[in-house]
Amino acid sequence: MNGKDKMLAALSKEGTPEIPAVICYEGIFIRDHWDELSSYPWWYQFETDIDKQISWRHEVMERIDQDWTSLPTFYSNEEQSQTRIELCNDEVYLVNSITSTNRKLTKPHKSGWNPNGGVQSLKPKNIIQTKDDIDQLIYPVDLTYPERFAKEGRNSLSKLLLKNSGSSLFPIVHISSPLWYCYQIWGFEGMMLALADHLELIRYACEKFLEQRFVDIKIAKALGAQGIWVEECFTDMISPEHFKEINVPLITQMTEAIRAEGMSSIYYYCGNPADRLDLILSCQAGAISLEESKKGFHIDIDDVVDYVSGRCTVLGNLDTYDVLEKGTPEQLEHEVKRQIKAGKRNHGRFIMSLGSPVTPDTSVSRVRLYCDMVHELGKNA
Repeated sequence: MNGKDKMLAALSKEGTPEIPAVICYEGIFIRDHWDELSSYPWWYQFETDIDKQISWRHEVMERIDQDWTSLPTFYSNEEQSQTRIELCNDEVYLVNSITSTNRKLTKPHKSGWNPNGGVQSLKPKNIIQTKDDIDQLIYPVDLTYPERFAKEGRNSLSKLLLKNSGSSLFPIVHISSPLWYCYQIWGFEGMMLALADHLELIRYACEKFLEQRFVDIKIAKALGAQGIWVEECFTDMISPEHFKEINVPLITQMTEAIRAEGMSSIYYYCGNPADRLDLILSCQAGAISLEESKKGFHIDIDDVVDYVSGRCTVLGNLDTYDVLEKGTPEQLEHEVKRQIKAGKRNHGRFIMSLGSPVTPDTSVSRVRLYCDMVHELGKNA
């Protein structure tokens, strides 16, 4: 079985005889480990030359050897013909030959932190008091965009990738939940206060964000995705009642829309699910993914599998710091074996994964060792 076969089987009701190996947020891993993963210059990530894009992505896929890949959105046909990379005095620019404009490119910063030491959390200046305020901040939905997206050639890279080097991998796209998008306009404090004091505004914003996510789902289909990773953050900090009232209907509508497009949904719930696991399962995602034990809470994959009992696919939550980065090879193998054994009890509906993104100081060789172990130990699981 190739990677796509294993993933499709793991996401089916019948389960898989061979456990697939994946890492979550491969984009973060690539950003933090470019020099280890690729022999090409860092600016190839921004190339308008589709062949150069295919070259570096194929190399990265081979070095990781996981069983899925995240599909990229690309430049339009017009942008591809008009824009090019130029090097000048050790600096890199994206130059438009028609408008004579150029944009200086900088190498993505390891860990994603602001190199100037700026505050990372969002602190909006706008105070949201009315629905009109929200209308000014959330762009209107363009239902015609998915069709134009394809006509403009923005899926050309993903299509070529799937036809060539990525044909044996399960293609996914990442989409965040509507409630998580509220952070963008409120920030953390504002979002939490609004949930307590202005629930009608949160509802209104979520309805608008949900409409956008429906469009995103159709774009994912145009890219050639077979799975969608639905990211959820902060919602372990709200009450189970609020989660049930606000979030469950939103995620359920997303998973229904994903199924309607012939794709599978993977609901990544960040935080402690202890008091709302039933609610998470009620969202009817094809699979759930949970963090590893940290931040003062404990999530054991054995407990999760016993509770889910085959109702959906479960992703592993291998500890990315204490085990993947810092553990001995023996400790890594022990944990991979333990999680695969747990996955067998979920009727084979299991995907070996990480609880969170690979840490910046974890070597590429270590991640490859993890994938190789899963592929070997997961045979005829």
